[in-house]
Amino acid sequence: MESSIRKSSIAGSWYPNSPKVLQANIADFFRQVPDDPIEGRVMGMVAPHAGYAYSGQVAAYAYKLIQGQVFDAVIVIGPSHRIPFQGVSVYNRGGYETPLGTVAVDSGLADGIMAESGIVSANPNVHMQEHSIEIQLPFLQAALGDFSFVPLLMGNQDRRTCEGLAEAIISAVGEKKVLLVGSSDLSHFHSYDEAVKLDSLALAYLDKFDPDGFLKDLEKQKFEACGGGPAAVAMMAAKRLGAGRSKLLKYANSGDVTGDHSSVVGYAAAVFYSDRESGEYADSRNRLREGAGTGLTEGDRQTLLNIVRATIEAKLKGIGTSEPAGLTEILKKERGAFVTLKKHGRLRGCIGYIEARKPLYKTIEEMAVAAAFNDPRFPPLRQEEWKDVTIEISVLSPLKEIRDVKEIEVGRHGLYIMKGGRGGLLLPQVATEYNWDNMTYLKETCHKAGLPSHAWKDEDTKIFIFSADIFGSHE
Repeated sequence: MESSIRKSSIAGSWYPNSPKVLQANIADFFRQVPDDPIEGRVMGMVAPHAGYAYSGQVAAYAYKLIQGQVFDAVIVIGPSHRIPFQGVSVYNRGGYETPLGTVAVDSGLADGIMAESGIVSANPNVHMQEHSIEIQLPFLQAALGDFSFVPLLMGNQDRRTCEGLAEAIISAVGEKKVLLVGSSDLSHFHSYDEAVKLDSLALAYLDKFDPDGFLKDLEKQKFEACGGGPAAVAMMAAKRLGAGRSKLLKYANSGDVTGDHSSVVGYAAAVFYSDRESGEYADSRNRLREGAGTGLTEGDRQTLLNIVRATIEAKLKGIGTSEPAGLTEILKKERGAFVTLKKHGRLRGCIGYIEARKPLYKTIEEMAVAAAFNDPRFPPLRQEEWKDVTIEISVLSPLKEIRDVKEIEVGRHGLYIMKGGRGGLLLPQVATEYNWDNMTYLKETCHKAGLPSHAWKDEDTKIFIFSADIFGSHE
């Protein structure tokens, strides 16, 4: 394990080597950023990668917005400054060490990204002396605490590589809640006024969330960005994963710090975020419930939530359960349903029956145990975790096979795709949460089934839609 830990190559030069000094340094940067929260969930960002004395204050504008948030993984994309190579290199083992500790690599996600595209390979040597990824980590450690990440170095930053890497990330991420970080500085070694003029073009594309225009003008050399490829990938992937807005947070250059305006380097911080906490998102959640046609009352929903709690608590204590009280006739009807558990907003287990097999209340009892203790993606739930877990129940309508994908309505329908013995299901709230369009929704459901993203087009593929009544302990 020790040999797979990448040691810091820039601590003591690009940022302080002392953990205490480094923490104080970042805390001071955060204090100088005005409190200006955004309405939505940050999904991606662009942050500079110069020494903290020059660009640390700019970077803090982005990282302060994610303080205390929880992500399934962080994907940091940087340019290779020192070693030329073709394609993209992922460091897929061990972790990266900084004075604040070791950040573990999410090997599963790293390997998943590599498996999705031939342009991505594991070449650890190119990571050893490169600063563009490491420079982001102490800020992430200060903002998030413990987290796992995937480091991606781009040897090429052409459009084909950017699009291929973004597509690989999107396919591998699936339902994970990730943060994308594009590590990039802007213009290099122009006069102050010339730098501001050049950088204003890049800033405009960041602010209006336009990765295509950003890449076009970067290729035409209308502006400069040493991490233009990583910035474009962060934008592309964040947009495809559900981000609908962007915000330019801060711009400065080295001349603002040193006072030397003769030759400067430009820095910017920007974020890309979703509207999932907005009224539009709430309205979409209401449409999910209204479209299910389950006939459940608020009392029925509360009874089912109580069943989940009682069943899991009994299992944790090693005792049996009695027949639930307050069962109405509708709860005794056969119905497909899923139980989803989340811990601090992150998925902790999700299991269900797609089609009706048993009375609804019995299905909920069984799926509560399955989600808590038998989801193969997670270890069994422990007693000490239970207080931090929230419950979500999805009661499904019957499946309806469709021939025309235009029948799919994001915000109302879940998808189930079958082909050749493989099947994949995504609940309707997943597409709503990530703001997918129909095509993305179909591709992601194919991916969930372990099928190629285009498999939904095949004649022997069956596509089903359904709706769901979704409710939970966190509402």
